[in-house]
Amino acid sequence: MAALPVGGAGLSAMSKAAASHPLCSTDDISEQLEELQLTLGEGPCVDAFVRGSAVLTPDLLTTELQDHWAVFADAALEVGARAVFSLPLQKGAIRTGVLDLYASIPTVLDTEELADALAFADLATLLLLDTRIDEAGAPTSRPTPDGSFEDLGAYRAEIDQASGMLTVQLGVGVEEAFVRLRAYAYAQGRQLADVAADVVARRLRFSPGAEPDGAKEET
Repeated sequence: MAALPVGGAGLSAMSKAAASHPLCSTDDISEQLEELQLTLGEGPCVDAFVRGSAVLTPDLLTTELQDHWAVFADAALEVGARAVFSLPLQKGAIRTGVLDLYASIPTVLDTEELADALAFADLATLLLLDTRIDEAGAPTSRPTPDGSFEDLGAYRAEIDQASGMLTVQLGVGVEEAFVRLRAYAYAQGRQLADVAADVVARRLRFSPGAEPDGAKEET
């Protein structure tokens, strides 16, 4: 990414049937941006995947963006991102995820820089397709010798398992259960995967009468 005026990059696998699942990031800010969008269910990454086109946000302080991503915009600014560029990873009708780039100052990509960013996205698409990530978001084989994505399946499975447990605890559908899981993670300032692990391990239990972002720690 040295050719681009950005501070870092993050990569998430996505599917039409599930939330995004962070795969890798170049630094702490990128990691937090990917987690924020997964937890909140909003942001340029989500829009880029849904639209199938790049979402370029040169300045998150723009009033229109503040209104569109009411929670994400402020949270992203707080972690140190001022500009975010989200590029869908797709080949034909196949969409595998999104590449996010960020800058700590207002930034506009010129034509040549945008072309370079799209080239990086094309390369990332080919790499993800090579891992044979299925529609559920889990890879069927390790993509690299260092096994950098090897825990993705377990990550996805634990969130799904926690959502399933919440459907019983709350008496709601799986989509509402996932929303409650996300709301709690955001309210507590925790990563979604960590909250899911607590639910699966029965260290955390949700009750129907509690606030959407409330739950009870088991002793």
